[in-house]
Amino acid sequence: MNPKRRSRLIIVTFVLAGAAASVALVLTALNENLNLFYPPDRIVAGDAPVGTQIRAGGMVLAGSVAHTGTELDVEFVLTDHQGAEFKVLYSGLLPDLFAEGQGILVRGQLDAKGVFQAGEVLAKHDENYMPPELDGMRAKLDDS
Repeated sequence: MNPKRRSRLIIVTFVLAGAAASVALVLTALNENLNLFYPPDRIVAGDAPVGTQIRAGGMVLAGSVAHTGTELDVEFVLTDHQGAEFKVLYSGLLPDLFAEGQGILVRGQLDAKGVFQAGEVLAKHDENYMPPELDGMRAKLDDS
C-alpha cells in the first residue's frame, strides 16, 4: 500500500474511533440523567423500573394522607381515578399547595415492594395549571 494512502487511512481510522468514543460518552451521560415519567397505571402494571430515579404523577387520593414517624414523614396514595393506585412515602416539607384531590408529581425511586420512595414532591401552583403529564387525569375526573 502506498505510504500516503496508508497515513490517510490511519488518520481516518483514528477520527472515526474518536467520534465513536465521544458519542458513546455522551449517550452514557444522557442515560444516567434520564428522568422518565410514569402515570399510576404503568407503575401498578410493573412497567416502572425498580431502584431507578423516575418521576410519577397522579391525584392525591382523598383520605389517604397520613403522617407517620416524625413530623416530616408522610405517606399518601396517588391515583388516576381509573383503578390504579400506589403508595408514596416522603420525608420532608410538603409544598404549601399540597392537598388531597390535587394533582402532583413526585420524583424518587420505586422499591421492590411497589412503594414509591419520594425525594421531591411538586404540587401545581394554582387552580388553572395542570402539568402536561397529568392533564388527561383531570379531564377523566371531571367527566365522572
